[in-house]
Amino acid sequence: MCNFLAALDEFRVSPKFFLEFIGVFNDFVAGAFAFGRRRIHGHPPRPWPVMLTGWRRIGPHPLLLDWAKAAHPLAVRALRDTDQPLRCGGTWAVGLDLLPNAPDGGIGGVPLPWEVLGLQACALHPAQLSTIHPGYPRPSAEESEAAFRFRLKRDAAHLDGLLPIGPDRQRMIKEPHAWILGLPLTASQASPLVVWEGSHLIMQDALRAALAPHPPELWGDIDITDAYQAARARVFQTCPRIELPGGPGEAVLLHRHLIHGVAPWAKGDSAPAEGRVVAYFRPLMDSVRDWLLLD
Repeated sequence: MCNFLAALDEFRVSPKFFLEFIGVFNDFVAGAFAFGRRRIHGHPPRPWPVMLTGWRRIGPHPLLLDWAKAAHPLAVRALRDTDQPLRCGGTWAVGLDLLPNAPDGGIGGVPLPWEVLGLQACALHPAQLSTIHPGYPRPSAEESEAAFRFRLKRDAAHLDGLLPIGPDRQRMIKEPHAWILGLPLTASQASPLVVWEGSHLIMQDALRAALAPHPPELWGDIDITDAYQAARARVFQTCPRIELPGGPGEAVLLHRHLIHGVAPWAKGDSAPAEGRVVAYFRPLMDSVRDWLLLD
């Protein structure tokens, strides 16, 4: 898609106009597919509209706002009581599995509005509470100088589900997520989510090619570092970088193969005392094979 956008100029079609059209089309298709989805091989259904650009903004919607209001005080308490250390010089709480939501996503007696999200209900883990504080990012002992520069200049852009394994930190697909859902819990535009639109298509092609010579049952144990980094470099060259700030009552749905990150805290940014908090859900698929080959 990224190369297609670049080619639009030859036909005197504005890429901006095309992307706006796709956004409207996303919303239309989202409604069309909000009903009657089926589970495939036991994993949560795929959000088809996200296939076009790799992401979709949802809301504002009152049911999403009710959920965020119920989740917020419990999130603040969980962040206060956790023993998980802050990273990036005290400016980022990773917040893994901290929100005490129910397996259906409900929190404090308020259900997660699956119908608003356009997703079929499935079992969920306790949400991550990714929390950014003023000054993000700052250098820290646990991060190399090169890694810090990448975080600062490239928003720590990454593909979820790939973990650094062994002393050489080889990237392997260890967490095959079905999709990524972000639900802002605080009214702050600071350090927004960043996506590279259309990058999921580049990453799919690159990883499928890299793993094709190997049996599917071994894909989760294959080093894909080189293929991943080369594809990500191509994403930076060809795909639009888009910032997606949000607030309570909104949500953002990402394709599982979309390159994304977090923008640095900018001059003039502000957030409540607890920081800029977003709850993230990433349910797992049945296998790495499904993660790679299904749309």
